[in-house]
Amino acid sequence: MNATKPRLRIAALVLAAALAGAAAATAPAALADGDPAPPVAPSQAADLAPYVQTHLMFGTVRPDGGPDVTDRQFRAFVDEVVTPRFPAGLTVDEVRGQYRDRHGTIERERSYEVYLLYPLTEAQEQDARIEEIRDAYTARFAQESVARVDEPARAGF
Repeated sequence: MNATKPRLRIAALVLAAALAGAAAATAPAALADGDPAPPVAPSQAADLAPYVQTHLMFGTVRPDGGPDVTDRQFRAFVDEVVTPRFPAGLTVDEVRGQYRDRHGTIERERSYEVYLLYPLTEAQEQDARIEEIRDAYTARFAQESVARVDEPARAGF
């Protein structure tokens, strides 16, 4: 077997990992610096505007041992708390998640991910609404936290 093939594969993997790391490292900085999003092909750029996409991850297992948050309870939460703050629209996915709790235990649970998309010009205004959603969920369902990820996006409707 040729020894250069494994070396080339390793080099390619290292390069791919380095590029992925560089891209991941620049995304938060780009958002913080006001850079609207990664580059888009010129033919698409005219159709898309700078947006922020926020992902909120809601667990359903209660750390205090209470009953899991049901689908019905979560839908009611979205209707009562999330939709009034983002009436233009949102997306909800049911997912499986895991995390390490404050006691060091790996918890696996049915979860929900909510996607919020809003113009970059509204980011500061929307931040308070997003934090209200996170606070309301942790209080209502005795959760340790609601994870939040913000990333730059370009969108057109």
